Amino acid sequence: MDDDRTLLRVLIVDDEPLARSNLAVLLARDPAVMVLGQCGSAEEAIAAIPVLKPDLLFLDIEMPECDGFDLLDRLDAAPAFAIVFVTAHNQFALRAFEVGALDYLLKPFDDQRFERVLARVKERLGTSDGARRFIIKSGSTLDVVKFAEIDWIEASDYYSTLHVGGRMHMLRRSLSNLDRLLSGQGFCRVHRSTIVNLDRVRALEIREDGEYEIVLHSAQRLRMSRRYRKPILERLASASMAERCDTSADT
Repeated sequence: MDDDRTLLRVLIVDDEPLARSNLAVLLARDPAVMVLGQCGSAEEAIAAIPVLKPDLLFLDIEMPECDGFDLLDRLDAAPAFAIVFVTAHNQFALRAFEVGALDYLLKPFDDQRFERVLARVKERLGTSDGARRFIIKSGSTLDVVKFAEIDWIEASDYYSTLHVGGRMHMLRRSLSNLDRLLSGQGFCRVHRSTIVNLDRVRALEIREDGEYEIVLHSAQRLRMSRRYRKPILERLASASMAERCDTSADT
């Protein structure tokens, strides 16, 4: 990776200097990672996040005055970054996944455990196959929602709503964050408040006012704004061409 824009930009938030230093040393071993900085408190992090715009936060939970969960609640919107919680206490694991954490690193951890967590996070934030999934709390259970099962997503204030068949799941992530995460997984943004799984698109219809409307296989109709018209038409055309090529090769 040859410039800062292609690196995984990481911010470390922990009130223990030694813990911050250890994380920084481990992260420095990976040439695909850039450590933007270290914050010794939630207050420092709240000030730094809008300026540094990290892709990933290694976030301690128990900190004086304001813990990691309170930090997320005090942000103006759902985080546009991924989160790995780092803590010495395992009782917070369920709550961590409820707020959308990608992983949960329990102190003390060895180098191998850290490397596995970082590898999983990089895989989730990069492009991979349809086996990726969200873990979402629903009542007293945790629902596993594979990316490929999602029909479409809509913005819901600071959250996003996943539409999966006839069910809806609330996820504490901004639509911008999900757009970046899912763009390489066959999803496309079609409106400032809507992302669509292209595999679920059955047709595009032109309304009387000249605007396009997306029709899903479920018969759900979604508005497509002009801003996103060209990208989705290109993506659909590209997918159709690839499908025809595959069919020709089979025959």
